[in-house]
Amino acid sequence: MNTRVVHKFGGTSLADASCVRRVAEIIAARPESRRIVVVSAMSGVTNMLVRAVELAGARDAGGYRRLLDDIECKHRDAIADLVPPNMVGELGDAMTKDLSEIRDVLHATTLLRRHSRETLDLVSGYGEVWSARMLAAHLASLTSAAAWIDARDVLTACWKDEAPEIDWPSSRQRLERWSAAHPDAPATLIVTGFIASTQDGVATTLGRNGSDFSASIFAALFDADEIHIWTDVDGVMSADPRLVPEALTLDEMSYDEAMELAYFGAKVIHPSTMAPAVQRGLPIFIRNTFRPDLPGTRIHAGPSSGFAVKGLATVDSIALLNLEGTGMIGVPGTAQRLFGALRDQGISVVMISQGSSEHSICFAVPAANAEQARIAVERAFFAEQHHGQIQSVEVTNGCGILAVVGDGMAGRPGIAAKFFSSLGKARVNIRAIAQGSSERNISVVIDATDMQRALRAAHSGLYLSSQTLSIGLIGAGSVGKEFLRQLDGQLAGLKQDFDVDLRVRAIANSKRMLLADRPIDLTEWSRVLETNGESLDLDRLSGHVHADHLPHAALVDCTASDGVARRYDSWLASGIHVITPNKRANASDIDYYRRLRRSNRAVGAHYLYETTVGAALPIIQTLRDLVQTGDEISEIEGILSGTLSFLFNSFDGSRPFSALVEQARSLGYTEPDPRDDLSGMDVARKITILAREMGLSIELADVDLHSLVPEALQRGTVDEFLSALPRHDDEMEALRRDAAAKESVLRFVGRVTRDGKASVGLRSYATTHPFARVHLTDNIVLFRTSRYRENPLVVQGPGAGREVTAAGVFADLLRLASYLGAVL
Repeated sequence: MNTRVVHKFGGTSLADASCVRRVAEIIAARPESRRIVVVSAMSGVTNMLVRAVELAGARDAGGYRRLLDDIECKHRDAIADLVPPNMVGELGDAMTKDLSEIRDVLHATTLLRRHSRETLDLVSGYGEVWSARMLAAHLASLTSAAAWIDARDVLTACWKDEAPEIDWPSSRQRLERWSAAHPDAPATLIVTGFIASTQDGVATTLGRNGSDFSASIFAALFDADEIHIWTDVDGVMSADPRLVPEALTLDEMSYDEAMELAYFGAKVIHPSTMAPAVQRGLPIFIRNTFRPDLPGTRIHAGPSSGFAVKGLATVDSIALLNLEGTGMIGVPGTAQRLFGALRDQGISVVMISQGSSEHSICFAVPAANAEQARIAVERAFFAEQHHGQIQSVEVTNGCGILAVVGDGMAGRPGIAAKFFSSLGKARVNIRAIAQGSSERNISVVIDATDMQRALRAAHSGLYLSSQTLSIGLIGAGSVGKEFLRQLDGQLAGLKQDFDVDLRVRAIANSKRMLLADRPIDLTEWSRVLETNGESLDLDRLSGHVHADHLPHAALVDCTASDGVARRYDSWLASGIHVITPNKRANASDIDYYRRLRRSNRAVGAHYLYETTVGAALPIIQTLRDLVQTGDEISEIEGILSGTLSFLFNSFDGSRPFSALVEQARSLGYTEPDPRDDLSGMDVARKITILAREMGLSIELADVDLHSLVPEALQRGTVDEFLSALPRHDDEMEALRRDAAAKESVLRFVGRVTRDGKASVGLRSYATTHPFARVHLTDNIVLFRTSRYRENPLVVQGPGAGREVTAAGVFADLLRLASYLGAVL
């Protein structure tokens, strides 16, 4: 490949010998015909050298000597590890000479009791020299020919207005002389970053981020085709991943987008360092030294594709000043006077916002300049304040700026709406807004205390699917485990085919909980819960699931706990969706039931409970459809217990009733204590739920319940109950015979009518009745309505079992996702 590529490796990429080896491997594997490799000092070395100069100026000779000893040890260890013994001496001698010169300079600094900028530039630039020598020697030891260039011999620069300025003609001439003196220079050149020299030949530096600037400069000098900046991240991120766990690596962005993000503090190369590359239209790649197989982020002239929004960035420590008064309206030159006063004080304005009424102008400045800015503005508008034309100069401290950047925002409706809607949902107050006519940037000033919440909320609203759900499961028993198993099998397909992004971030049993920022591995959750779980705290769990950086949160309650059910109203009121097969909430006192409905409607949180009646059967949804379409419900009647359905389907006289109870218990059809099923209380709760769905205001106590548990057996242990139950077989057999004589069968049924009468108990039905034709553990419900008067609407199927119940819970979760997708 006949191309020239500049590679720049930062300090973390050259932190130690193993890192240097990795860099050498990357360089050796590159296909281009010419490689110009710009290097920084090893991680931490520049800071150590700067500190040594400061200590010398403070006359702390012992301090700077210890630092130099540490630096020497660090490099000699790396050299010994990287090059063969016959090359160690040459590198060691060169370093000894450099350190001797540094010690002489620092000794003189100690005598002068202060350090100059020239001293700082000279000493702080040695780290790059040592890195370049070491990498070149290591490559040579691998038979990969390489030469190194001291940029002080080539690059001419001077400082003007607190910024380095490159003398391009001089630098080109000096590079030509170097090239003429090295006609056989190898294809790989190692160049020191960060450093240069003045026209007088005095060592200088290019300032912080100087090595990136060096890469851009040498790309121009060598007429390169590309620049690759190698760092410790996979590329430019959509937000700071330390603050936003869901931040994405961007595949590409334009120069303009990169400059906007860099201005607002994002981890992108600084605009000034990009300038030489931008002028020549050279693409810049941000790549990860530790994951060189990844393509990184390509920064180029654009336009870029992909996301409309390319990133979010923040600026901390901001103060907002507001100049307000009727005397500003229609008066030319007001803004000029305002910003001229700030310019004269050397105050940089970060953001400006002004309404079309011209009644006020607000602007953001660094917090450290807030008081100075206030004084400058009050002085500039003293006369207007004195005459009441300017009412106030207000200063709001403790602010920050959140910026959304992207070329694709231009001309695309809805981006701003998503941004502001996300902040509103996160309860973030916006103090000021600014957007340029390019539509590339929307910036807002908010309270600093809201910054992280705002950043996460905005990122989720702009990047994540509207059907992204943070999920917490409470109750990891048989149904909960099966729900997680079913969910695990469908997660990838739901994300790929339907953009439904379901993230289980919390799992709890009755004693312990597992919380995770990233989605929990649903193949390992049980083991991790036992080994890494913590004591159950439902407040912490719900707070964790209701994360700022994810658009929606849902709690799935697979317990039968009244204590958990009593938390639904507070969860719903806070915006957390609730999904449950737990009947306790909907069958509790009517006041709590109504409070749940109000909480559900007030904030738009969804409360889904299809599985509270009939497991996965669409009983509640069918009833709701009938009611909402105006049908009048006359009666609902149903077999609503899978356990009792099995018992009376099997009760044909061939075996006593007590034996069937024992069999059902051994098959796992009953609760551990069969009386919980035989009491009929579970059916009574379901009938209460259906009655309330009809619009009736009944309490559980209003249900006329006839238990199958003999009064004498309602107390005592389970074993005592099972031992005594056969004494009542004759009574049950008599009931069966009476029904059979009338060509009927016994069924345990719940019933509610539109006049509010509700009952649960044993009834007989003709063998031609639908209730006589159910199978095993089937549930069946008959709806008699104005539309279905002569021929009742029937819903029938398996109404119990962990698999179908879990499937019903899963279906409610997908129903919730579809609601959220429709809304957004």
